[in-house]
Amino acid sequence: MLLDTPICDFGWQAPSFTLKNPLGESFSLADNLGENGLLIMFICNHCPYVQRIANRLSQDTATLISEGINVLAIMSNDYQYVAEDSPANMEKFAKQHGFLFPYLVDEDQRVGKAYGAVCTPDFFGFNKYGQLQYRGRLDDTKMNGTTHRTPELVNAMRQIAATGKGPQQQTPSMGCSIKWSNTL
Repeated sequence: MLLDTPICDFGWQAPSFTLKNPLGESFSLADNLGENGLLIMFICNHCPYVQRIANRLSQDTATLISEGINVLAIMSNDYQYVAEDSPANMEKFAKQHGFLFPYLVDEDQRVGKAYGAVCTPDFFGFNKYGQLQYRGRLDDTKMNGTTHRTPELVNAMRQIAATGKGPQQQTPSMGCSIKWSNTL
């Protein structure tokens, strides 16, 4: 099911969490909320929207990381239901696309629910205080296009790093719905 993200709730405080990557290494909000802010992305392997942007996402996040902006990705899908999103496949997907950021497993889906994540990809840009300043899309490229793009996410995170505030005009991200477990 195709969904759009809600508009940015400026100043909303990021809920604390600790999650592990597929190798079992732990990462927390507190350890990654840096001086220049933090981008948290909800993504998965099987979503055609994520697959379509994966290379641009890798390039854009590498730029942000090189500029001192921290980046985390979280996979909240029920991978018992969608085997393509298993931790082993997450590791393969991250290597295939050259992700430099930690790609974390939200095993019980509590983090995805706490953040109100609705689709993949879903981007949350926070300032150094953990206040939400961006809930938009990666760029203005159409599903089948790749040229002449405006890197909206990079521009927003640079603005957040410099001023603590995100852009007032934001276009929602769109993607596949998160696959919530029926047992939770």
